[in-house]
Amino acid sequence: MPVEQSADKIILKHPKGSSAELLLYGATVISWKAADKLHLEPFERLFVSSKALLDGSKPVRGGIPVVFPCFGAPSHPEHARLSQHGFARNSVWTWDGIVMDNEAGVSVRLTLEPTSGIQAVYNKPFHLSYVVTLAEHQLSTDLHVKNTSTSTDFPPDVLEFQALFHNYIRAPSSSVLIHSLENLKYIDKIDSSFQGLKTETRAGVDVKTATDSVYEDAPQNYELTWPGGGLSLRTTHLKDVVVWNPQAEAGSKIGDMEEGGWERYVCLEPGHVRGFAKIEPGRTWMGQQVLSVIHEERRMHL
Repeated sequence: MPVEQSADKIILKHPKGSSAELLLYGATVISWKAADKLHLEPFERLFVSSKALLDGSKPVRGGIPVVFPCFGAPSHPEHARLSQHGFARNSVWTWDGIVMDNEAGVSVRLTLEPTSGIQAVYNKPFHLSYVVTLAEHQLSTDLHVKNTSTSTDFPPDVLEFQALFHNYIRAPSSSVLIHSLENLKYIDKIDSSFQGLKTETRAGVDVKTATDSVYEDAPQNYELTWPGGGLSLRTTHLKDVVVWNPQAEAGSKIGDMEEGGWERYVCLEPGHVRGFAKIEPGRTWMGQQVLSVIHEERRMHL
């Protein structure tokens, strides 16, 4: 069976051996295994802390959490009662069936609508549809956001939000490089002494020191490489990208982070987080990412 379901988890399997697992809690992808030309057996591409709680008591530390409708601490008046990164990553989503099942791949859909708990802190009408697709060497996630307001008032009841895929990519943080960020403007959230935007001068961005950078108006096409491997990331309608790794000083203070976990991942997080996406009643916005295996050595010598 290409799709296996349990009470709280869904497993996708490709006939060539790749697999993915996602939880109904947070619609969080907690595993993606895929082979490459150097490693014929599928292996784990995502990082999940061994201390991560998967029981729904708090957001999962690792994998691919979904961030909606705010990124970081709320900055929009309509989000004032929300916690950091909003509610999508710690809400229980609803199974909505298999979207595709053929030789190319398999995909499933989960949905989320306002619950009583969400309505207590957020009063905007919405419908979220999340499609996860597994191919032999790819994993894609599509988030569809619909403004379900039926108001006929003028001005219209516009839905304003931020959205992001918080990817924890399994990679050696001491040697990973991220490409296609050169010359972009970014906020350096580590450097509190600097106000405003910096300009990225590196052809390959590393995370050898604590990094928390928000790049705006990015190319939506990136490569992460490390000795012997790598992934490419292509996005649609996700104009910004975040690079994050706390390293030891801050990472050791994260309660659900395993010892030394910061040495085993880099977060490359595409989203719409500088400003807000806006959709009018009845309209739908879609943000997509496609993670693909890089098969050959493609290191830049910097």
